[in-house]
Amino acid sequence: MECQDDKLRKILDLGFEISQIKDIDLLLEKILSEARSFTNCDAGSIYIKEGDNLRFSYAQNDTMLRQLPPGRKLPYSTFSVPISSNSIAGNVALNGEILNIDDVYEIADAYPFSFNRSYDDKTGYRTRSMLTIPLKNFRGDVIGVLQLINAMDVNGTVIPFAREDEEIIIYFANNAANAVERAKMTREIILRMNKMAEMRDPKETGPHVNRVASYSVTLYEAWARKKGVSQDEIDKSRDVLRMSAMLHDVGKVAISDMILKKPGRFTPEEFQVMKLHTLFGSNLFSDVYSDFDESAGVVALNHHERWDGKGYPGYIDPRTQEPLPGYETENGAARGKQGDEIPLFGRIVALADVYDALSCRRCYKEAWDENEVLNAIRDEAGKQFDPELVEIFLECVDSFKQIEKLYPDEHE
Repeated sequence: MECQDDKLRKILDLGFEISQIKDIDLLLEKILSEARSFTNCDAGSIYIKEGDNLRFSYAQNDTMLRQLPPGRKLPYSTFSVPISSNSIAGNVALNGEILNIDDVYEIADAYPFSFNRSYDDKTGYRTRSMLTIPLKNFRGDVIGVLQLINAMDVNGTVIPFAREDEEIIIYFANNAANAVERAKMTREIILRMNKMAEMRDPKETGPHVNRVASYSVTLYEAWARKKGVSQDEIDKSRDVLRMSAMLHDVGKVAISDMILKKPGRFTPEEFQVMKLHTLFGSNLFSDVYSDFDESAGVVALNHHERWDGKGYPGYIDPRTQEPLPGYETENGAARGKQGDEIPLFGRIVALADVYDALSCRRCYKEAWDENEVLNAIRDEAGKQFDPELVEIFLECVDSFKQIEKLYPDEHE
């Protein structure tokens, strides 16, 4: 058994790890997985405070996950519960005090809260022990709730959560809360940058960029697992990829409204101007101060390249808009990048972006039927898209459909 000093040292290390993650969605996943690992519990969830409600924001359940094919993630739906004494999570958020319950089915009538068994009844899962912790920032404000479910002993038998671990897990939760606030601020800055693009191009909505970013991370994780990439490298790369993918079209802010908002087809001259959004987006991140700057510039520049070399902008200097030496074609244009010449993140976002464009309704078209979308992407393997990524994409379709539900368009 670990002594309390060892556990405290482990929590301190975890606090540093989570402080390095900038994307809010990936941070919530990391917080929950590490808290579950520390307490050796089977499941858990995180709620984030939004006004007078708690938004169910992330969930994990090892028992239910084992029923899925390898590599799949557990599907879940977001919902909100009032911050009130009626629910366990709401009570913790209201009072700011931890609740450690040995068996949620045996809560005494004297308590104001009760356990909602609807998930258990639907899935056959049996929730027993539950540790619910407030996430408090440095000001002492509750910004969310961490809920851990079914602590287990070394034999896999469900047991109560250890009372002596409560103080340490509260310390971790407070560090997590401050990291969540920083990540929420980063997400808000990125969404505000996209709001500028949305004012110019109504297609660039918050749900659209969140979906494209989530699809991209899903594709990258599946690709990385097949390639044997270490988990540390996966965690680092998906953090910068997710934020970068959200800004793939931010360069459109520099395109004229006469072109960007034109209802009909572009003339050849207008399309040439439209292509420049890749260069403008790349230039926004030309002063590289972090991995994120480098990744965002790569994605903005390369997400319209094609596997067959017929994409844009090709081998061109984003600052001068001139072809790079040795990459000019006969007519003086820049040669398109092809195959593995296109950076991985560019190839991933290209596929994620097209999938979302085809799957969702736009002001100029209805959403395509799912089979039409999948057939179109299959047909473009080896032409528009990396064929290996298309194969991986087809294995991840169920995850993509779950992501669509998490980020619905406002009109839906």
